[in-house]
Amino acid sequence: MDPEAAPAVQAMPEGTEGGVMDHLNWGYLQLGLFALAFGGLQVWWISSTLRKRDLARPLSEGEFRRSLERIWAKRT
Repeated sequence: MDPEAAPAVQAMPEGTEGGVMDHLNWGYLQLGLFALAFGGLQVWWISSTLRKRDLARPLSEGEFRRSLERIWAKRT
């Protein structure tokens, strides 16, 4: 190590050695959290769209009869 470079390292105040890396890592952490939240919202939106499509399909005669029988069984 060059002896002239040593005083420059010692002249830095305490706690600033990893300052740039801490800010860089914090940015990646924020980006990762944002991407995770955005991905979660995308999954939720797509699944809710598929559920609505499944609920919107017409019932067959047997399914309709079973659903009516369940409704009447609950009332008695």
